Amino acid sequence: QVQLVESGGGSVQAGGSLRLSCAASGPTVVEYVTGWFRQAPGKGRELLASITRRGMVKYYLDSVKGRFTISRDDTKDTTYLQMNSLQPEDTADYYCAADRDVRMLISQPNYYGQGTRVTVSS
Repeated sequence: QVQLVESGGGSVQAGGSLRLSCAASGPTVVEYVTGWFRQAPGKGRELLASITRRGMVKYYLDSVKGRFTISRDDTKDTTYLQMNSLQPEDTADYYCAADRDVRMLISQPNYYGQGTRVTVSS
């Protein structure tokens, strides 16, 4: 069983930055693909970025490319999302996710964290 705990959300003004962290625990968690999703009010959950062990492969949603950076520290079983140039439309609940299979991570991850809220004001 994998457990994911996010932190780092909060309120920021447009143009500001935040760094989200996702601490993972569980057997062989380092072998999992991890990623970040978000869900804005009244909208579906969307995958923002994903990263494999040792950061060998990454995916980014087009709308966050160049602004968001995903990384992970396998020695700490922690995945990060650095978010720069935040805009009000980035306001959402942000979730860390993990799965052994990158295709499952994209469609229906086995594990989600509890989420952390990001609010961007204009």
